[in-house]
Amino acid sequence: MGRTIHGGGALRSRRFTSLEICSGVGAQALGLERAGFDPVMLIDNEDNACRTVRLNRPHWDVLCEDVVDFDPEDHPQTYDVDLLSGGLPRIKSAVAADRSGNDAGRRVLRAAVLLMTAVRPRALMLENLPDLVEKDTFAEDRSWIEEELTHAGYRSYWAVLNAVDFGVPQNRKSGFLVAFADRGGVDFSWPRPTDRPPLTVGQALGASMASHGWTGAEQWAERADRPAPALVGGSGNHGGPDLGPTGSKRAWAALGVEGKSLSNNPPDADFPFDGRPRISLRQAATIQAIPDEWLVHGLKTPAYRQIGHALPPPLAEAVGGSIAAALAG
Repeated sequence: MGRTIHGGGALRSRRFTSLEICSGVGAQALGLERAGFDPVMLIDNEDNACRTVRLNRPHWDVLCEDVVDFDPEDHPQTYDVDLLSGGLPRIKSAVAADRSGNDAGRRVLRAAVLLMTAVRPRALMLENLPDLVEKDTFAEDRSWIEEELTHAGYRSYWAVLNAVDFGVPQNRKSGFLVAFADRGGVDFSWPRPTDRPPLTVGQALGASMASHGWTGAEQWAERADRPAPALVGGSGNHGGPDLGPTGSKRAWAALGVEGKSLSNNPPDADFPFDGRPRISLRQAATIQAIPDEWLVHGLKTPAYRQIGHALPPPLAEAVGGSIAAALAG
């Protein structure tokens, strides 16, 4: 039986097919699965990420390959899927890319749009930084995307959504591009934020902070009374298992968290009552609303990179639910 989903004001129980690129830790695919999408294939060029997805969904077809090199003719099952989805790598502005000589993010973006014109999905969902949606420095990119989509017969929708509005204990904004094949029109609307108060770091991590006997956990949880700042996973060349640049570490410190590194386990009974604990990989995943049973392959740095780059599953589920509702009509 199909999973009952909510999206766009409708209630559906139908299953759809998807092709996911830049699948990472699999968090977006997990959210879309909850929304009614079963992937025919997931593509990522990072071995650890591919192993993570295979650990958790051994029946999913995972291809460890750069999407720029992907040829759908070699994988005919990817044609005519209901949804092409992807959480793309960070896109630099054209000026910054020219200055650094590194245009890898834009190369993947263009490959994603061109792949859409090849496999012809009924819908497209790409996620990236809000800057791609909002900043003037990306106007040329948006214009090119719009031209390609229109030429291919797709109608596009752009929005910036915050994960904290969808039950995630983190202020994490994502820019979304959703598009539909213009075959008589669809009734699409962006998901509405939950009416529940935002989850705080204390609410999300309080029980795990107390799980190894730390006597200060309850008091700490009361002080950690706000959602977390956005986790920063770093790039393949920079960044380690810490909570990001100075500004991010300062925001975490205000919540009573030491952000210089990650811990292997929650604080134990010997940890100072009024100390500032570090968070563990598992707790970082909780901040991303990745469920406890979802295993992450790799050593600390690559595992944290997968977690930090993820689209929280509840936000993916919310947008996916709206797309599924529009596809179901």
